[in-house]
Amino acid sequence: MGTGLQMIGQSAVLRATSSADFRRRSASPSIAAWLLICCALLFAMILVGGITRLTHSGLSITEWQPISGILPPLDRAAWTEEFRKYQATPEYQLVNRGMSLPEFQSIFWWEYVHRLLGRLIGVVFFVPLFYFAVRRRLAADLILRLGGVLALGGVQGVLGWYMVQSGLVHDPRVSPLRLAAHLVLAFLILGSMLWTALTLLYPAKGEGPVTLRPLLRAALCLSGLILVMVASGALVAGLHAGLGYNTFPLMNGHWVPPEWLAIRPWYANFYSNVVTAQFDHRLVAWALMALTPWFWWRARSRSVPGGRARRALDLLLLALVVQVVLGISTLLLVVPVPLAAAHQGGAVLLFAASVNAAHALYRESSGRPAAG
Repeated sequence: MGTGLQMIGQSAVLRATSSADFRRRSASPSIAAWLLICCALLFAMILVGGITRLTHSGLSITEWQPISGILPPLDRAAWTEEFRKYQATPEYQLVNRGMSLPEFQSIFWWEYVHRLLGRLIGVVFFVPLFYFAVRRRLAADLILRLGGVLALGGVQGVLGWYMVQSGLVHDPRVSPLRLAAHLVLAFLILGSMLWTALTLLYPAKGEGPVTLRPLLRAALCLSGLILVMVASGALVAGLHAGLGYNTFPLMNGHWVPPEWLAIRPWYANFYSNVVTAQFDHRLVAWALMALTPWFWWRARSRSVPGGRARRALDLLLLALVVQVVLGISTLLLVVPVPLAAAHQGGAVLLFAASVNAAHALYRESSGRPAAG
């Protein structure tokens, strides 16, 4: 009798476990779709953030009000008060003195939309996360991973205000280092969500060909190098370094410009010298232009299995070509806003393509990256 009851109990547990596993498996496409929507919103936010910077709109909102700031000024009195706050900033007094209210409104809206997108992403991420967790549609490790992404999103909001605050005192421009940190963190959040979504859509096959593991490590290194390129590009943007040396491939006749290390101490050049910022960005771009085709050729020559992996490699190479063309065009045409914004968007797509390629190789090679 006891044995029979025990068997019935074990059977019930197995059925419950199987039911829970089925719910998790069946929820995977919807969870992945939700994360991909969050990635698309974050891409839009990065793009609007680039336009905000290019139009010098980032310092137009002088206060950080995560809740009350959701509503923009709704009447002339509110607009006048918002403009009065801006008139007290160094940017107005040193750069935009005499600006009219309509001109202020044109820069205000870019920063407002940028912040509104940040709030929207927070809601679109948190509400489904809470729903899926309450309905037990998420495994424990996935809850922890997505909880970490949510925490990074909160840090990103604080970091964004910390960046803006640096331009509201004395020198009317944000700190290039804070700008770089803000942008790189956005890319890391996007990469985390994209990798998780791809894992839900394409679970690892298990042990695969050992020969693919070096390619996986190379793909992850390429993603890291693209992040370095993003950081160097943010320094170029923060220092307005793209407005000079508008020749390619040489910098006004030099491969290495003589002003490269003109500032003392020497290390200050890497975040204060406009020449160094542009030279470093070019250097990373040259490295990517050499390493990405080599990586593509090496992977192709090893006959990478799986149509997805081959398509991901081709997409990565295409994204690099497009980004290089956008970057050179932006430089030669002295940073027109539409082209420069497209260049920043291209960096997002290139990074996403590298994450996709790395994940495709990860799925084909093993369930985990091989140790060095």
